[in-house]
Parts: sequence; structure tokens; C-alpha cells
Amino acid sequence: MQVALDDLISLLDLEPIEVNLFRGLSPDEDRQRVFGGQVAGQALVAAARTIEEPGRLVHSLHAYFLRPGDPKVPIVYEVDRIRDGKSFSTRRVVAIQHGRAIFNLQASFHDHEPGLDHQNAAPLDVPAPETLPNFQERMAPYKDKIGPMYDTPRPIDVRYVNGDPMSRGSQPTNGQKVWMRANGSLPSDPTLHACIVTYASDMTLLDTTLLPHGRNWFDGVQMASLDHAMWFHRPFRADDWLLYEQHAISSSSARGLAAGSIYNAEGQLAINVVQEGLIRLER
Repeated sequence: MQVALDDLISLLDLEPIEVNLFRGLSPDEDRQRVFGGQVAGQALVAAARTIEEPGRLVHSLHAYFLRPGDPKVPIVYEVDRIRDGKSFSTRRVVAIQHGRAIFNLQASFHDHEPGLDHQNAAPLDVPAPETLPNFQERMAPYKDKIGPMYDTPRPIDVRYVNGDPMSRGSQPTNGQKVWMRANGSLPSDPTLHACIVTYASDMTLLDTTLLPHGRNWFDGVQMASLDHAMWFHRPFRADDWLLYEQHAISSSSARGLAAGSIYNAEGQLAINVVQEGLIRLER
């Protein structure tokens, strides 16, 4: 699996093509559109590459998915250096394909400062990730429906605490927990870890909005990310196990809203995520 993770690292290593301009590629996979987490992760890389102050790290990002990405052509990322202050920097990034914007991100970066400390407590009595089935084990009953992607090496190891969404159709609920981590070892660069978790944060969260209805992705629904927001609170490593506690907030007007809290191995609240997505019932 280290090979799959190394491929993801290469995917996030954008090519600089001009000042404030970067080019990113998509993996050679049979996809109809670019995975949203990939565009978000690459956009954050582009923004971070323009931060010149050492140690100034991302603390929040807000993004909109505007159009489906074409996986067969490169994505150009244009960075606008909105502001560089004494302790904060702000960047706007537009991802462009075929001359049109497909994604827009704003990110803020902050120097570390001492201050007050408080957090919501981490969930208790959660099974250890090593005791839970991995993707192939959990999804084996649905192998035919998933298709070739079932056997594709995965750079992110995701393990459901409460069982997969397909097996919970008769037990509606408004939340779930998953363990996740990069499937291998990463260098110590905290920006890379933030970009990897940004990539991974788009996995499973929108699915949470189907749980109150006893539905899953195989139940005749069209789903796509619309907007995505993250706040980074405390240090973490993406190649350590992270607990992603998720809950559905609302579903209406063919949209669903879900929120997630990501805790590091020490039970510290590392990241909060909120995502809204399209949930269109197929006729």
C-alpha cells in the first residue's frame, strides 16, 4: 500500500508553470470525474507553495465545487495572494479546466501562538482500528457493484466503526464513526499531512447524510460535493490513525449537510469539517 500512498504524494506534488500558477494531474483510472478530495488537496498544495513565512500553517479553508473535473486533462491552479500579514496569510485558489473554473478555494494560514485551550471530548469506548475490517474485507459482499475500484490499491485506509452504510439500511441513524490513516509512511512535513487529510476528509462524510433515511450510494441517488470547509486546530499525523466522528445535520431541497470532528491518536481534536452535497433521487 506504500506504493499507492507514494502515488498520492506524487499527485499532490504540483508542477509550477509560472508565478502563482501550478499544474496538477489525475490518476490513470477509469473515472467519470475527478475525485473532489483530490482537487481540494491539490488546491491547498498550490496555496501553501506561495506561503513564504516558515512555520505558517493552514488553519482553515472554505471551498466550492463548481463543475465536474475532467480526469483526462491537467488541472491548472491559479493562486491569488490576497494578504500577507504579521501572523496571518490568506490565499484564493481557482482550479481551471477547458478555460473554465471547476473549483474555488480560500485558505488562511497562521503562525503558531500560545492561547486558551478547550475542546469537545473525544468519543469513548471506540474499538481499536486494528480490530475492524479493512475496505476489501468490509466491502466484499458488494464487490460486483463496486467493480474494478474494489481491487484498486487505496492510499487511505478507512475502517467503519459502526458497520458500512449498506448494512445499516434497516437501522436509520444520524451519525457514524470511521478510523482513517494514510496507508504507509509519510515525511514529517505538516503541510503534506494537512493536504493528505484534506484529500481524505471528502471520503465517507457526505454518505452520512443518507443514514437517517436508511439509504446508501447503491439506492438510486446521485451524490456530489458542493462545498467543503475545514478548521485545523492541533497537530496530527496523517499516517497515524485518526478517528473521524460524523453526523448528519440536515437534508432538504436535494442537498445534504454533514459535519465531522477528527481526533488524533492522543484524543485531541485536530480538525473540524463541514460539507454540503447534492443528494438527488434518480427517477
